[in-house]
Amino acid sequence: MTDFLKSLKQWHDRGVLTNYNLLPETIPPTMPSRVHIWDETLRDGEQTPGVSLGIDEKIQLAKLMDEIGVDVIVVGYPAVSKHEVEVVKAICREKFSRASIGAPARALKKDIDACIECGVDEVPIFLATSDLRIKYDYRFKGGRDEIVRRAVESIEYVRAHGMKADFVAEDSTRSDVDFVARVFKSVVEAGADRVVVADTVGFMRPCSMRIFMRHLMDKLHEESVKAPVSVHCHNDLGLATANTLTAIEEGADYPHVCVNGYGERAGNAPLEEVVMALEILYDRRTGLTVEKLFELSLLAEKVFCIPIPVHKAIVGGNAFTHESGIHVKGMLFHPLAYEPIDPKIVGRSRQISFGKLSGSAGVKTVLQRELKGVELNDEQVGKVLQAIKCRIERQGEEDKDNMTSEFREKVKKTMAKILAGVRYREFWEIAGKELKIPREKLDEIIKRRAEDEWISL
Repeated sequence: MTDFLKSLKQWHDRGVLTNYNLLPETIPPTMPSRVHIWDETLRDGEQTPGVSLGIDEKIQLAKLMDEIGVDVIVVGYPAVSKHEVEVVKAICREKFSRASIGAPARALKKDIDACIECGVDEVPIFLATSDLRIKYDYRFKGGRDEIVRRAVESIEYVRAHGMKADFVAEDSTRSDVDFVARVFKSVVEAGADRVVVADTVGFMRPCSMRIFMRHLMDKLHEESVKAPVSVHCHNDLGLATANTLTAIEEGADYPHVCVNGYGERAGNAPLEEVVMALEILYDRRTGLTVEKLFELSLLAEKVFCIPIPVHKAIVGGNAFTHESGIHVKGMLFHPLAYEPIDPKIVGRSRQISFGKLSGSAGVKTVLQRELKGVELNDEQVGKVLQAIKCRIERQGEEDKDNMTSEFREKVKKTMAKILAGVRYREFWEIAGKELKIPREKLDEIIKRRAEDEWISL
């Protein structure tokens, strides 16, 4: 038990704090005692629209993840391009003290060969198991049987080249769970080191995930399949963290995460949320140096050029910032009054924001801390507080006046230039040049949409 949890237990035992997380019956017996962190920031995270990381940026992030204690780092997708092969190669030449370095591949020999060329430690093979994808995306004549065959052949090919092999059942949470179990059994027998349940479009809710995982784990147990199970959750409906934790409760011990929740569409399960929930709410070790989580978050924000939302859990600017006078006064009596954890645990500090809802307790505390020896009465503190509120009211009106539509458009265009990716106008300029589209026709097409928009389907 961590020092912070011991502190919580002391307050619980004194009868002033009821912490239901300490009840043994809240932790399912199927939950692993140790959870290993598998990070996808440099692969799935980089699929965030507009993001393109350089070699040095990827190495920086990978080295810090390794230093912090991440177990598996997937660093890129070599099959994308020759440039990506060089990026992954460069990362593999670095020395890592702990992490296993991986790169994914489709169930195709050419994809796997690209990973072999890079010298990665392991290759996650991904192949969809849902009938929707099998019928309309792959159009495999052999149906489910062909999925099994291709999966097994790919795992065997990876293992034959001396690397670890993982199998990712893409869209598995919209698949027949018995078929997923069949595929997992087949690939493990072929040598797969880990199997991965993927909620590819973030469509599960925790109760559904529990039923799916429980049935799957029971089937694997019946078949004596003992490989570790991973879970990969997307955040399309805001449930990635909840679904990840539910899967872990049911026995998954290698959750996939992305720093700051970056990733395709609405992103992936955020590393910092999953890790801190496991460490604090479940008292489960992840092996990460959690004091460095904020440092990692800020580095990712810098290289991704995507600001962390101020209200983001754990790492957002407001996560440990208090304005309400009632809250600040409560915090002065005891930090646990309005904080679930000590911010120092994740490398942060507690802050006070003075605004229209502030109270005299916070003002008085700050004044007395700096003006040592000076006695302040309630009237003096009240004057300072009133002046602060008047300033805030004026600022609010002025800021709203300045926040014109023109200014907002300027900010959007600036962000469009910072982020990589080909937008509407650029796409048609490139297409016009390569396909020799008449300028008159090209201008007509370009005028239909704003130049900084993505291409619509």
